[in-house]
Amino acid sequence: MERIKNIFGVGYIYDKNNASIQYVVSSVKDLQVIKEHFNKYPLLTQKWADFELFKQALAIVQNKEHLTKDGLEKIIAIKASTNNGLSDELKAAFSKVVPVKRPVVRAEKITERDPY
Repeated sequence: MERIKNIFGVGYIYDKNNASIQYVVSSVKDLQVIKEHFNKYPLLTQKWADFELFKQALAIVQNKEHLTKDGLEKIIAIKASTNNGLSDELKAAFSKVVPVKRPVVRAEKITERDPY
């Protein structure tokens, strides 16, 4: 986790009672760093589609649209289309939200060795 944090230069590592360790990036400014990295070094498989959805949600937050009911519902619709989808609680709270169209994943092979 320290290596990942050092690559990005943002975020922090959270040790949850020695049961798990998480690398967390939460500020919009720091999330922009993550976005720029994965724009430069694209993800493969379904993670690429989730990243495209993440960029849509980040744009909503950057434009402060998330502060409105419509903006929040846009983010929920995006989250509903990610690999993990919505929790049961969010499904119940936003039962009328329609998931956005999930980006189509391009079939690619890994051709270079991981630079890290």
